[in-house]
Amino acid sequence: MGHAGIKTVILLSFVLAVGFLMIILSCALWSNWLPLLVALIFVLAPLPNAVFAHCGGDDFTTDYEGSGPVDLGRFLTATVVVTGFALPLVLAHSEVIRPGACAMSIIGGGLVYGTIIAYSAAFKQEESDYE
Repeated sequence: MGHAGIKTVILLSFVLAVGFLMIILSCALWSNWLPLLVALIFVLAPLPNAVFAHCGGDDFTTDYEGSGPVDLGRFLTATVVVTGFALPLVLAHSEVIRPGACAMSIIGGGLVYGTIIAYSAAFKQEESDYE
């Protein structure tokens, strides 16, 4: 890992810390800990993609570019991400949490999920044909 890799890790860890800080502050400032569920949702969001990513088709099938399990993983990940953004909105609409807590938890959750996606994209290992 070179000099640019260390800078990337430091930047991503800072953004991740700011995201978690926003989520925790959205709970602590208004004395309601339900927005903390957003952190759990966004941390678990990439899990279906990671589980189903290696369930692609074999090298002999060329008629269809996608794969059923891979598409299912993407669908489940998208469902969890939409739930992460929608849950604070539903809680704010039903007046369970304040609108400020809703905004802070959505921004913090977006930062957390964006950091996870950026980390996986920045340090994705290329598959070699010779291994």
